[in-house]
Amino acid sequence: MAMVEPTVDTHGFPFTEGAIKFEVISTDESDPSCATFCVHDEDHTLGNSLRYMIMKNPAVQFCGYSIPHPSEFKIHIRIQTDGTMTAAKALDKGLDDLMALCQHVLETFNAKVAARDEYEIREGAEFE
Repeated sequence: MAMVEPTVDTHGFPFTEGAIKFEVISTDESDPSCATFCVHDEDHTLGNSLRYMIMKNPAVQFCGYSIPHPSEFKIHIRIQTDGTMTAAKALDKGLDDLMALCQHVLETFNAKVAARDEYEIREGAEFE
């Protein structure tokens, strides 16, 4: 297997344009509160962040993720809820919450950079 050279667009992942990003890989159709999802072209960065955000939901009893094999660029996310919402809704809410958190961090960072005149720039530090 050839190594994948990291690029600005793929960060080393063999990303396929137009490929399926999410799929349900295991579920009991009679119990929608429990399901396993596969997220393609992702790793621990999204897996752990998404697991954390999903677990903050009080309706979620369990959420865990795994990477099936180190050479496969996908994660499996298992979600079990208390029955007040489906696992798919918990995943959707977790994704929305993670996007909101990332947007807040980005806005806060940009505001602090814009207000850089309020900070002392130490000797030797480069800031353009």
